Formats: sequence, C-alpha cells, structure tokens
Amino acid sequence: MKVPVIMLSSVAELHTYIEQSQLTQELGGTQQYCHKTWISHRTDIEGFAVLVKRMAQRLQAFGRELAETDLPNSPLATSNLLNTHCSKRESMKVSSNIQLKSLGQGRKILENIREPVRRDPDSSLNPDQLENLATVHRLLSQLNESSTAFDDFWVQHHTKLEMCLRLRQFEHNFQQVLEDLEQATTRVTAFSHVGMSPTHTEHLLRELSSQEEKACVSLLTLRVLVVEGEGLVDSCEFADDSVKVKCGELQRAGEKLPQQLQTKRDLLLFVPYLTSLLCQSQEGAESALQELEGYLETANERQEWDMDTVWREYESVLNEELKEQVKRVFEKRTMLQEMFEKRRVSLKKLAAKQTRPVQPVAPTPEAIKSPPSSPGLSRTTSVSDEEENLAVLRRHVMNELLETERAYVEELLCVLQGYAAEMENPAMAPLIPTVLQNKKDVLFGNMQEIYHFHKTTFLRELETYTDCPELVGRCFLERMGDLQIYEKYCHNKPRSESLWRQCSDCAFFQECQKKLEHKLGLDSYLLKPVQRITKYQLLLKELIKYSKGREGSVELQAALSSLLGILKAVNDSMHLIAITGYEGNLGDLGRLLMQGSFSVWAEHKRGHVKMMELARFKPMQRHLFLHEKALLFCKRREESGEGYEKAPSYSFKQELSMSAIGITEHAKGDNKKFEIWSSSRDEVYTVQAASEEIKTIWVREIRKLLTGQLEACRGKREATTWVI
Repeated sequence: MKVPVIMLSSVAELHTYIEQSQLTQELGGTQQYCHKTWISHRTDIEGFAVLVKRMAQRLQAFGRELAETDLPNSPLATSNLLNTHCSKRESMKVSSNIQLKSLGQGRKILENIREPVRRDPDSSLNPDQLENLATVHRLLSQLNESSTAFDDFWVQHHTKLEMCLRLRQFEHNFQQVLEDLEQATTRVTAFSHVGMSPTHTEHLLRELSSQEEKACVSLLTLRVLVVEGEGLVDSCEFADDSVKVKCGELQRAGEKLPQQLQTKRDLLLFVPYLTSLLCQSQEGAESALQELEGYLETANERQEWDMDTVWREYESVLNEELKEQVKRVFEKRTMLQEMFEKRRVSLKKLAAKQTRPVQPVAPTPEAIKSPPSSPGLSRTTSVSDEEENLAVLRRHVMNELLETERAYVEELLCVLQGYAAEMENPAMAPLIPTVLQNKKDVLFGNMQEIYHFHKTTFLRELETYTDCPELVGRCFLERMGDLQIYEKYCHNKPRSESLWRQCSDCAFFQECQKKLEHKLGLDSYLLKPVQRITKYQLLLKELIKYSKGREGSVELQAALSSLLGILKAVNDSMHLIAITGYEGNLGDLGRLLMQGSFSVWAEHKRGHVKMMELARFKPMQRHLFLHEKALLFCKRREESGEGYEKAPSYSFKQELSMSAIGITEHAKGDNKKFEIWSSSRDEVYTVQAASEEIKTIWVREIRKLLTGQLEACRGKREATTWVI
C-alpha cells in the first residue's frame, strides 16, 4: 500500500494542514497535552483497576465459600458454624482498610486528572482526560457495588444462620417435649381406672392429681414451643412444612393428654356410680331407675339445642379437622345415650318383674376385677363388636356420599333452570346487562354436561352400592374418565368469576335469586362443582380408613389415587394457563408433569469467562414448569383481586429443551439444591427447592425423562443398524 508523504519545512506550513487546536504547544498549537502526564495517569488507572478487580474477587470468593457451606443438623454444630463465619467476617473487615486505601487512591487519581481545570478554571479537559475521568468513576462505582452487594449478602447469610439455629433448637426441643409427653401418656395409660374400694379409689384419685400436676408443666412447655414454632413459620423462610406438621403434632398431643387424664378421672368417679345401679331388688331397681332418669333429664336440660341442626348449620364453615373432632364428640354422645337408654330399659324390666325381696349384695373387688367370662368368648365378642362398629361407620359415610350427591344434583338443576334458562327468557331480557348478553357458556361453563352425567349415570351407579360401601371404589374407577369433565369447568372458572364480578349486582341476578328464594348468590352455586370434586377424595379416605383388609379396599385406594391425579392435573393446568409472554405453543411441549417455585442461580460461560448472575449473591425466584419436552422458567407475579381473580400469573423467562440438558443431583452448599445444565455446560442453573423431599421428587422425574430419551435414541439407533 502506497502512503503519500508530505515533507514540511516549517511549523507554519504544518498549520496549513492541521488546525492549531489539534496540535500541542510544542508544535505551535493550543491543545494542553503532556505525554509524561498521560503515561502517569494511565499507569495509575491500570494499577487501580487491578486493585478493584482483586477486591471484588476476594469478596466473591468469600461469599461463595459461605454460601456453599452445608447447614448443620444439630443446634451445637449450627452455633459453632455461626461463630466461625462471624469470626471470618471480622477478619475480612481488615480488608476494609484496603478498600479505604483503594477509594483514596481512586479519588487522588481523579484530583490529578482534574488538576489543569483546578489551576485554570477557564480551561477544559481534552478527550483523553475525559475518558480517564470516566474510567476512574466506573472503577469506583464497581468497588462500591461489590462492597455493598457483599454487605447485603452477609446480612442475609447471617440471618439465615440465625434462623437455622432457631430451627435446629426447635427441632431438638420438639423431640424432648414429645418424649416427655409419650412418657406421661404411658404412665396415664398404665394407670388403673377402677378402685377396689372407696379408700383405694381415693388413693388413685390423689395419684391422678399428682400426674395432672406433672402434665401441666409438660403442657406449659409444649405451648411455649408451639408459639415458637408458629413464629418460625411466619418469620423464617427456611422453615418448611415440617415445622407446621410438628406444631400440629404437638397441639394434638397436648389435647390428647388432658383428655386421657380427664377420662381416667371420670372413670374413677363414674364406675362406683354404675356399680350402685347394679341392684337386685325391686325397690333398688325403682330407686336406681329414678336416679338415672333424673340424671338424663338434667343432661337434656343442659343440652338445649338439637345437635343435628347445629351440624347442618355449621358443616359448611368447618374445616375437615374440626369436622372430624365434632363427629367424634357426636359419636361419643350417641354411645353414652344408648348406654343409658339400655340401662334404663333393663331397670324398668327388673323393677316390673321382681316380686319377692332379695337381699342386695354389693359387688366385691374380685368380681369387679375379674368378671366371670371366657377369655376366648371375650375376644370373639370384642372383634365382632369392632367389625360391627366399622360396618356402621362405612354405612354412615356411604349415606353421606349418597345424600350429598342427591343434593348436589338438585342444586345443579336449580341453577340451570333458575339462572341459565332464564337468560333465554324473553321476559327477563330487559334485566340482562350488555356485558352478560350471549355469555351463558362463559358464566356456567359445562355445568349442563356435569349435571347430565351425575343425574343419568353417576348417582344411579352409586346407589347400587348402598349395601356394600366398601366396593364403591369400583364405581369411581369405572367413571374416572367421565370425571375429567371437571377439568374443563375449572379451566373456565376464572373467566366465569371475572364475568360474575362485572355484573353481580344487576337486576337479573337479584330477580332470579328472589324467585328461587336462595339466601346465597349465584357465585356460591357456581363454586359447587369445584367443591364436589374435592369432596369425593375426602369421602374415599374415610371409607379406606373403615375398610382395611376387606374386599374392595384395593379399589378404594386406586380410586383415591386416580381422583387425586385429576385434582393435580386441574391444579397444574390452572397454573399453566396463567403463563404470559411465551411465543410458542405450550401444547407442543408435551404433558405437564410437575410445577413449583424455586430459588435459582444462573451461570453463563462467555468465551473463557464465567459470569455468575447472582444479583451478586442473591438468587432469582422462579416458578418451574416441567414438560415432557422442555423445562420453562417463569417469574411469578403478585396476586391481586379476590376469588379466582386472585390466582397467580407467570411471566415467561427461559426455556430449556429436555433433549439438550443434564442434571447434577447434589450441589454444594445445601442438600436442597441440584443443578441443571446445557449439554455444552455454557449455562448452569443451580436450583434450590423448599425441602429435600421436593428436590428428590424433581430430580427423580427429570432423570426418568432423560433416561427415557436415552433409551429411545438407543432403540432408534439399533433399528437403523438393523435396517442397514
């Protein structure tokens, strides 16, 4: 390449080619420039840049060391780890002096660059000086960001360790309290509930009072621990559902022990009373009968309301646990009533039949302690009674299933005739708002299809199992495919809910409700199908509990599993339709297998440099959707509104093809973490689950998919080889 060369004989001739403002003073120009100063500034800036980089690397390395430390499983080890990390943090503070020196060095470089302007306010910095100034500002900003990010991380890490220590102390105290309660329960269980004489009974009552005092101390400790556990659940993000379970277990144990103590005391006081009723004379029978009837009359006066009415009134607002407790109370009350009624009938017969006086004989302690009965006959009678009780409970659950099914069908018919049909009534047309016109399918979904199935098929088939409740699982299994119509109804529910809220106060709905004489609005009845499909699994669980070892128990369990599968599919699909921003077709990704929320760290390898997206040490909160062909990362948006409008929504962020990823089951730092990476390892995602159990389930499902893909590839390769 030829370059033209111009030979100049003077500086003045140079000025004809280059403006003086672009030349230094040595060449007759006006530009302020000193090459020695430029070299000095560049040397200082490069040295400062190396210092900033080292400082950031040191903080990041220390942060990674802390983050990857496994959390201990005992209070002592957790306390030692907390002290160790705090000591290391104190040692790191020594580096703060280096940071201060770095800041001072950066500010000094800034002053040196600005020196010409400080000497001559009318002058300005040249482009090189301006670029150097911007570089130093950027380095100072990076130094400050690294320091601030680490300080934020340390606060979170220290809080995490403190919460972990509280959690481990709670778990330790939980085991201790549980052992104390078990010992107390064992002592109460072994405690005799029958006195051999009045003196013996008084002695037993005094011993029982001593046991009650000891139990009070244990129960006080239990209540304090429950309050502590509830505080952990509210304030500690590391407290998983196991803490709630432990609190619930403590509360149940705390309720059980006082009940056992009270039962023992009642028996000690009640057995002598029943013994006094074991009379053999007509006069004694009449006296006992009067006393028993007086007792029953007093009890009836105390029971001023009809318990069945109370149950029907409040059944809808009680949760399942409270329902079970109330049912058990009702059952005990019924058993006592039956026992007293049988004794009253027996006393009446005795009072009527006996005509000659018989010397009353009080039962001896030996008679009370060892009743004259055959051991074999006693065991047979006990087993028979237990089986009869289970049969009664099965029939009770079956009756509840049939009665609620009939009521459900009637409610659906009422809604379809009283609301849906009225939307096509010309006389009601003026009352229908514009937003509701031609929207019957949106408001009611496929309720007509659901009603037709239950009315013509499901109810009739359920009724054929009235006398054999334990076999009703077969009916559910045969109709499990038909029950999937509820998925369509649940998918439409958000649209229905939104439409209802737009016109819930319109005259049309008010007029329909008035004609039907309903106390509740239409929205309560639109929720009935969702409540019904959920109710089935509760009733099946009850039947399984009372049908163990009987014919049909296997079908009941299979029906429950299938029904729970439908409920899971409904729940998963409700989340899936809330994804926004995904440009492809979600149907092309295959069946949705799992979905859940996780903490995610991402690493991207660019060239030879690994960039860690830690928001410098902070994870991203992502909701993952595992399909057969892809894994979606989404960001969960804040919930708003009420009812179904409060359902979460998700913004699509990332998609990984299942054919191009690998998995590492264990990641450093936490047993709840695992890694998902691209085949080239250019992208690595560290995923932290809420619990170890959730992590295990996800890892197992992903491995199953990857193994299936591998086997499919091998089969395809073998088939190709065979063809060749």
